[in-house]
This record gives sequence, structure tokens and C-alpha cells, in this order.
Amino acid sequence: MISKLTGILDSAHDNFVILDVNGVGYQVFCSNTTLSRCGQQGDPLSLLIDTNVREDAITLYGFMSASEQEWFRLLTSVQGVGAKAGMAILALCPPEQLGFAIASGDKAAIQRADGVGPKLAARILTELKDKAAKIDLSAKPKGVSMPAAANEAAPSGVEQDAVSALINLGYQRSDAYAAVMQVKQKAENDNLEVGDMIRLALQELSV
Repeated sequence: MISKLTGILDSAHDNFVILDVNGVGYQVFCSNTTLSRCGQQGDPLSLLIDTNVREDAITLYGFMSASEQEWFRLLTSVQGVGAKAGMAILALCPPEQLGFAIASGDKAAIQRADGVGPKLAARILTELKDKAAKIDLSAKPKGVSMPAAANEAAPSGVEQDAVSALINLGYQRSDAYAAVMQVKQKAENDNLEVGDMIRLALQELSV
């Protein structure tokens, strides 16, 4: 079983690279996130590898980071999510966004991936919600820094109302969720009104 490959980038394509390892060219399928970090032709390249073995093919999937590989393994642990669907999800939701999408129940974000319908998206959210909480969600898109402790509890009451209001203002559910939880983490007063929660969350989103 191949778990890592180190060599020279021979060529990069839409969804895979050819990695030259001591004269042997390996076709390794990658997400957009990993492809964007592979460098130029001739550059040294090292990828973490998941090997998918079937009767008719052996397919390699490569990852620049351990977190992306971990998410890939979590996604493909869900019944109905194959390797291609897992990579399609990661192509649209990089690791720093996927955790928030799952934690906030952002079904639309998952469903945008090729091969993922409403039922499968719902299954992914249901089966991975608890597992997602165990992965560090400290990285946040749009500059919102999310402390790991903030994912210990899902928003409810005032927080949920604030999330809904931000969604109505046009923000993605996962972004709204992260901003509200950031406000909740920073707040000295645990009894913030909805209006104050929304105002502070908008400040987080504008950073």
C-alpha cells in the first residue's frame, strides 16, 4: 500500500498530476487545493497518498496536507460517498471550510459537489457532525479566526436566530455560523440580544 510519494512534478492536469519518482510516472488525483500548491513542472513534490484498489484499477489520491487527507477518509467512510465524490466535495469545500459547513448543517455547500444529491448531502451532515467536532476548526475563511473550543456546542436560541438573520442577509450558513460562534466565544456577557449578536457577527465577517 502506497502512503506517500516524493519525486518531481512531471505535469499537472485538471484533476491529477504525474509525479516522477525515480523515473516512474505515477498518476495521482488531487483536489484543487492540492493542485494549487504543487508548484511548476520540474519542482520537487511530496504527496500523502490514499490508494484505492478495485478489480479493474488501482487509483492514487494525493494530498498536500494531513487535514485534507483526514477529511477525505471521513467523507469516504459515509455510505454512498466514493473517492470521486469525496474529491469533488473537497474541490468545492477545502478543509478550512468543510468543517464549518458540516458543523453548521450547510447542506447547500455539500450538495454543490458533482455526484452529491440532497439525500447524500443530508447523510454526510448527519454521520459526520460529531466526527467533525473532533477536527480543529481554527482556520476560517474570510479572516474569521475560530477558537477550537467554540465548536463544543451548536448555536441555539439567540445564536440560532442570529445565524438565520445573517443567512437572510446573503451570507453562507457556514460563514454565519462561524462568525456567531466567534462572537459567543469572545462575549463577556452571555445574555447578548439578537441585534447585538448580529452586529458583532457582521464585524467578524468584515475582517
